[in-house]
Amino acid sequence: MPTFAQKLLKWFDQYGRKNLPWQQPIHPYRVWVSEIMLQQTQVETVIPYFNRFLERFPTLESLANAPLDDVLHLWTGLGYYARARNLHKCAQTVQAEHQGQMPSDVESLEALPGIGRSTAAAIASIAYEQSTAILDGNVKRVLARHHAVDGWPGKPAVLNQLWQHAEQHMPKKRCRDYTQAIMDLGATVCTRSKPQCNQCPVVSTCQAHAQSNPQDYPGKKPKKTLPIKQIQMLLIHNKSGEVLLEQRPPTGIWGGLWSLPELQQTEDSKAHISEHIGKVSTHIEWPQLRHTFSHYHLDISPIAVKLAKVYPQIMENNRQLWYNLQQPQNLGLAAPVKKLLEQLGTRL
Repeated sequence: MPTFAQKLLKWFDQYGRKNLPWQQPIHPYRVWVSEIMLQQTQVETVIPYFNRFLERFPTLESLANAPLDDVLHLWTGLGYYARARNLHKCAQTVQAEHQGQMPSDVESLEALPGIGRSTAAAIASIAYEQSTAILDGNVKRVLARHHAVDGWPGKPAVLNQLWQHAEQHMPKKRCRDYTQAIMDLGATVCTRSKPQCNQCPVVSTCQAHAQSNPQDYPGKKPKKTLPIKQIQMLLIHNKSGEVLLEQRPPTGIWGGLWSLPELQQTEDSKAHISEHIGKVSTHIEWPQLRHTFSHYHLDISPIAVKLAKVYPQIMENNRQLWYNLQQPQNLGLAAPVKKLLEQLGTRL
């Protein structure tokens, strides 16, 4: 009787994805960049970002030597910006400690910034044809259903069960194809909603299908009500149509990105600007904008402020700059900030 891996590989030969940008050609650098981008992000979203990234940074050396701002600029809109900071730091570490070559063993890969157990295994398997099992979101879903593993994979006991199943099925040959196959199965057939069980190569041994309840696996994360934070974002622009931006601290939300000056919801924005930045010509409140993070909602009250006069000391801080809307600099921008700047550009 064919094994789980053999059935999956046979399916992959006929239906698997073999023309994704990072597969043409397969190279450790390209595999690594794609795996980082694909964390919590769908393939269709990643493809244009990957292509632009590789056009600007075709080699690990070019990425390691680039300014962080250039990296964050190309990441704008992709979210989870710690991935971009770690990618840049990882490239510099590989350049310094591994002669610019991505290591091939899981232990060395996992020791690098931004690379966890599953990502290290994916790089080793896809780039180096090693028998190293992965466990990304798609694979968790496939294995949780196939083996009817109860519970939310965020719990250590559930996760350990899934790792055991992942390692049990990992073949010794065609490791690259198998890893791609099980990811493809989760992405295209064993989907989160409306799984196409009639097209699944391993349906005959799937316990969730036998129970007629694949939608019950994997277990859901316990729901909790997200708290709401409120801030004012100031679109301060001068007579030349330039907008004042501030660079955020290197860690935390939007770490290292350029953003709009912020005030607490209770602060008097007009008084603050007049006192610290310059004389206000116009002061217009825009409709509130909500941006949702994984752990809270951020309600942004945008205020467009045109300055009649600017205090000279405003630019003494090198974490501030005037952003030219007509000839924008290559900067990493948080998604809602980019959206607000685009709106301002249409109104000036």
